[in-house]
Amino acid sequence: MPDCRAFPPSELGLKSGMITRGEILMLGVSSGVTGGLVGGIMLGIGMAMVIEGIHLGWLLLFVGAPASGLIGWILARRLARQVPV
Repeated sequence: MPDCRAFPPSELGLKSGMITRGEILMLGVSSGVTGGLVGGIMLGIGMAMVIEGIHLGWLLLFVGAPASGLIGWILARRLARQVPV
């Protein structure tokens, strides 16, 4: 594998407006935190509803994980819009 420092971005055809490592790190942290909060709240409320005998709580339990993943997907699309075409 060649040393990446030997090739400046202009020689590789990379644009200067690319996403940086810091932005990817912040995307992971923010999507993980917000997804975890939303999924955890939905799980907690759904579990409380199921314990109380409200069957609608199962809907919150089953939708909690996909809803938290959806938040990460939305944040990633917003970051991808910043990349020049």
